[in-house]
Amino acid sequence: MTMEAPLASPRRPAVSPEGPLIRLAGVTKVFEADEVETHALSNVHLEIRSGEYVSIAGPSGCGKSTLLAILGLLDVPSSGSYELGGRGTDTLDPSERARIRNREIGFVFQSFNLIGDITVFENVELPLAYRGLGPTDRRRKVEEALERVGMAHRLRHYPAQLSGGQQQRVAVARALVGDPTVLLADEPTGNLDSANGEAVMQLLADLHRAGTTICMVTHDPRFARHAERTVRLFDGRVVEERTDT
Repeated sequence: MTMEAPLASPRRPAVSPEGPLIRLAGVTKVFEADEVETHALSNVHLEIRSGEYVSIAGPSGCGKSTLLAILGLLDVPSSGSYELGGRGTDTLDPSERARIRNREIGFVFQSFNLIGDITVFENVELPLAYRGLGPTDRRRKVEEALERVGMAHRLRHYPAQLSGGQQQRVAVARALVGDPTVLLADEPTGNLDSANGEAVMQLLADLHRAGTTICMVTHDPRFARHAERTVRLFDGRVVEERTDT
């Protein structure tokens, strides 16, 4: 599978070049159930600059998905701080968190999370509907996003009519349609065969070259190497950071 559509020019940085786009300082996450505490993350420090491509790697259960949930404002740390674009997120109320997720964060999930009874076009359009954009603007943005991932010819199809690789490319288009500040990908190749997995990784690499900031969770070292920098977690702690050249 090859990418056919040219990618757009880089978007402007969300923050000044002097500061990181994402800054985690001493982030700890503890889950409590039946008087048992599970430390999913312990004193995590992480910075990601605008335009970077970072992979979060490590074995199952090491805290990767918990970290991504915090980055995506789907969860909050038990302690520590998280700044996005130079703004603290600790005091955001639920409606503010939802607004920032919709406007600044794009999500790509392992299971695609497409809605089966609406078309490809409607799936990609959904995040824009929550913004109150008019039909003309929504159509333009959806068509541009699908063109970027080489799926414009499938906009009237339903998810069940697509292969797994095609569904994931549609999921990437949905994540990109709102021009987010950062793209978060949680095991984006986990439900794909090796050929489709490599195609999706090539798509993410092309998007990064076009200026997209990407943070990807993966347990597969083959795919982690696609990123510029790899942060390795073990038992909820950062145990290694490596810059790939």
